[in-house]
Amino acid sequence: MSGLLNIVVITAAVAWVCIRQFTARRVTSEGKKTWLVPVVLMVLAVRQPGLLDPGHHLASAALLGTEILIGLACGIGWAWTTRIWTDADGAVWSKGGWAAAGVWLCGMALRLGLMGIAAAMGIRQGSAATMLSVGAMLLTRAGVTAWRAQALQQTYRVPVAG
Repeated sequence: MSGLLNIVVITAAVAWVCIRQFTARRVTSEGKKTWLVPVVLMVLAVRQPGLLDPGHHLASAALLGTEILIGLACGIGWAWTTRIWTDADGAVWSKGGWAAAGVWLCGMALRLGLMGIAAAMGIRQGSAATMLSVGAMLLTRAGVTAWRAQALQQTYRVPVAG
């Protein structure tokens, strides 16, 4: 894929997720769609040639690893700042708020900082690195949110022994 198409895919995925973040959604009804977008992003990123700068293999790999770690940390932070609750029927719901948006903004600032560091070092970073990081963030957010929701589902309406 070209760099412009990568940017369009990343922007569309981020916009889709951001719009959904501020809407209350049933966690149990999201199913496979929650996992599909991040997996597709990550597969597309890994298939891209030039994920690492051939002239700066080690430094490029270190920056890519750092960007993925930022994505994982942002995914965890986003999931923990997402409100999760059960309704009267026992269905689990989630909704992101301003704290989750703050995690997004911090993640974007950190990624821009890494891009600046890469540019200052003369390392070419393509959009595939960002796509991989965003995919890792979304996948981590989905996993932690599902884990938190599962904990609520297991304890909801459990009779008290006695």
